[in-house]
Amino acid sequence: DIKSIIWLSVSESAKIGGVQSKAVRRAIQYNLVKYKIIGNRYLIDLSSLVAYLHTNTKLKNKFNQFGLGQYVEEWK
Repeated sequence: DIKSIIWLSVSESAKIGGVQSKAVRRAIQYNLVKYKIIGNRYLIDLSSLVAYLHTNTKLKNKFNQFGLGQYVEEWK
């Protein structure tokens, strides 16, 4: 069980999620992911990103086809 938070940049989040950066920025804008600001950069919590990408079919499909989801058999 992972206890420590893994923080990702917007571009890292987009790559891992299989989505474009603007999708991640939109999630930040509407407070759909947990994030913090360091300097002038957003850092996104990996677990909240995965949860967000499972909120609708289109995002989930992109995540499973192009992102980290293609390497995971089943999410718990």
